[in-house]
Amino acid sequence: MGILSNQPYSTTGGGATQIPAADHAALRLLHRVLTMYYQEGLNQADIAEAFGLSTAKVNRLLKQAREQGMVEIRIRTPMQSLFDLEARLQSVCGVPEAVVVPQMSDDPQLVLDAVGRTAAQYLTQRLRDGDTICISGGKALSAVVRNIESSRKLDVQVVPATGGAQGRHQIDANYLASELAQRLGGTVHELHAPVIVDTIEERDALVNIRQISAVLDVARRAQIAVLGIGSVAPGSSTYFELPSLREDDRRRLVEEFCGTGELLAQIVNQSGRPCAPDYNTRVVGISLDDLRGIPLTIGVAATTTKIAPIISTLRGGYLKTLITDEVTARGVLEQWENDLC
Repeated sequence: MGILSNQPYSTTGGGATQIPAADHAALRLLHRVLTMYYQEGLNQADIAEAFGLSTAKVNRLLKQAREQGMVEIRIRTPMQSLFDLEARLQSVCGVPEAVVVPQMSDDPQLVLDAVGRTAAQYLTQRLRDGDTICISGGKALSAVVRNIESSRKLDVQVVPATGGAQGRHQIDANYLASELAQRLGGTVHELHAPVIVDTIEERDALVNIRQISAVLDVARRAQIAVLGIGSVAPGSSTYFELPSLREDDRRRLVEEFCGTGELLAQIVNQSGRPCAPDYNTRVVGISLDDLRGIPLTIGVAATTTKIAPIISTLRGGYLKTLITDEVTARGVLEQWENDLC
């Protein structure tokens, strides 16, 4: 019995399909093969034996059925809505990869911990011996680091992307880099400087110190960067809590600048462009342009306070991967699409 013709069948005026008599038996066979394979779960060898066919013939029948649109496969899993969100973030916002975490609680700390756990798994799955990882400080990175689990010691280097937040070791980039290296079994480079200083001259003097310059060079050559995405809103921003920021700095950030997000302690506007030169030029760390040269840049953010900052960083094109929670992902898409109206 031959394989069906590739020619489409015609229909009568009443809509009934006109099938040549020679194809009746072939279609009946094909329908039974498809039912046994896709619905009953039989393998090709079992089907071939049932009908006295070769396995190759069964394979050709299945292939032709797919090519002629006779097979429609729908995947429905409990995670399908999250996968759809990820696909929309990628297509609408242009981020190469998005990972959306189901939101199981309204408690912001529990949401952050769930996102941090997923980011930790994502990172360890991609790490290879010989890699260098540069990381920012902040609450999101703290959640990532405390959830790191590695089944073996990795020959990796960890380096902070910026100077430290003195007096707040739980979110300090040096402390987190050291913790991450210890959990992975790797080595750490520390950047002994504050994340932001009082003047451009102080910043220039620090980055020209040989030991500090060497650490920044290691960060620029990293294969992976893991970064928190910060807001610049009083009350919800780690940036505002930096001990090295003066009170006048905090006032001016609120009253004068149009910043909507922070990445590597650099303030960016809603288009993702740096917008606060008085502050950005005082940051001790790698630059946003340096970030573009790192092969895998992972942004981690949780809760709806990070919707505008996420949009800013995505529009700036700084991230290869975004990891966030379900509610925040929906908020990002809604605001992004509203901004286009």
